[in-house]
Amino acid sequence: MIPKDNLILIKNIQIYSEDRFIENGYIKMKNKKIIEVGVLSDLENDQDYQIIEVPNGYIAVPGFIDVHIHGVNGADTMDATKEALDTMASALPKEGTTSFLATTMTQERKEIEKALINAGEYMKTQADQGKAEVLGIHLEGPFVNAKRAGAQPIHHIIDPNVSLLKEWLALSNHSIKLVTLAPEQPNGLEMVRYLKESGIIASIGHSDATYEQVVEAIEAGANHVTHLFNQMKGLHHREPGVVGAAFLHDELKAEIIADGVHVRPEMVKLAYKQKQREGLILITDSMRAKCLKNGTYDLGGQEVTVKDGKAVLEDGTLAGSILKLGQAFKNILNYTGCSIEDAIQMASVNPAKQLNIYDRKGSIAKGKDADIVILDHNREIFMTICRGEVAFHKEDDIK
Repeated sequence: MIPKDNLILIKNIQIYSEDRFIENGYIKMKNKKIIEVGVLSDLENDQDYQIIEVPNGYIAVPGFIDVHIHGVNGADTMDATKEALDTMASALPKEGTTSFLATTMTQERKEIEKALINAGEYMKTQADQGKAEVLGIHLEGPFVNAKRAGAQPIHHIIDPNVSLLKEWLALSNHSIKLVTLAPEQPNGLEMVRYLKESGIIASIGHSDATYEQVVEAIEAGANHVTHLFNQMKGLHHREPGVVGAAFLHDELKAEIIADGVHVRPEMVKLAYKQKQREGLILITDSMRAKCLKNGTYDLGGQEVTVKDGKAVLEDGTLAGSILKLGQAFKNILNYTGCSIEDAIQMASVNPAKQLNIYDRKGSIAKGKDADIVILDHNREIFMTICRGEVAFHKEDDIK
C-alpha cells in the first residue's frame, strides 16, 4: 500500500547531508521532495509514513548525476525511441544514478535529429515512478576534430555550425544542456560564444587544441572538458595542450572516466590532486553493452567488442565504457584516498552545479528532490530512491 502523499521515512542511517554529517539520522520525504533531515533522537510524528530501516552503518548520499552516458542494458540514446530511454532510466538506479543527460554521438544528420526529437519529447512525458530522470541532452559531436575522433565516426564529423545548432535546439524542445566540440575548428569560438549566451555548457572534447586555443575558448565561455585525457591533446612540457589547460584553469570542470581502463588509477589521482574535488565530475561514458555479457555490439553503426571490462572498435580504439557510476564512486575513493564527502562532490554536487540545478538536486537537504542512494559497508549500492520512489533495492534484485 502506498502511503498517503507518498510519505517515506528512512531511519537509522548515517547521512551525508548538504551541510553536515549525521551519525544516526532520519530523512522524511513527501511527494518527491525531502521535507526533513535530522538526528533520530529528534524525530517526531512518523505516523502514516512508509518506514525504511537499514542495517547499522549504512550511509545515505545524494543521488549520482551522470552528464555523459550513451547507453546501458542494450539501449542507446541514438536508438531514438521512447523504449530505449525507458530502458536506460530503469536500469541506471541500480548503479546509484538518479538523473542523467542522454548523450548522442557523431552520426549522420537525420539520425542525430531523430535522437534529439525523441529525447525532447521523452522529457515532456517521462514517468516519475521509480526511474532516473532525463535532465536533458549532451550533444557529443559532430562538431569535433577528426584527429581526435576516437569512436566518433570520422565521415560524419563537421565543422561547428551555429545555424544548424539553432535548428537542433528547436527540434529538441531546447533540451540540449551540454555540447562537446573542438573550439579550434572553424567557427568553434563562435559556437562557444553562442552556447554561453544561451546558457548551455560548452565543453572542450575530441579536440586537438593548443593551450592558447583553450584559453581563447575559456575567454569565449567554455567551462567544461569532456572525458579528461581521452581524445585530446595531452600534456607536454613544451605544449600543455587541453590537459594542461584543464589543470591550470579553475574555470574548467573536467569529466573523468574513473574505470582504470580509459584512465589508469595513477592518472586519476594526478587529476584529482590538480583539480581537487571542486574540479572533477565523475561520468561513465557508457554504451549499450553495460550490464550485458561479453560480445559484439553496435555503437553508431560501428562494431564494438566487449571483453573483460573493456569495449573496443575493430582497430582497438576504446569505444565508450561499461563503467557503472556506483563503481566510479568506489574507484575514486580507492584511487585517490579522498573522503566520501569528496566523492559526493564529484558524483553529485559538481554536475548539479554545472547544470544549474543545485537548487533541486545534488545534495540531501530540505526542499530538494528526494534523490537518495544508500550504500552498504562495502560502499555498494543497497538502495536507490528517485524523486521519492524506491527505484532499486538490492534485496529485491537478489530475489
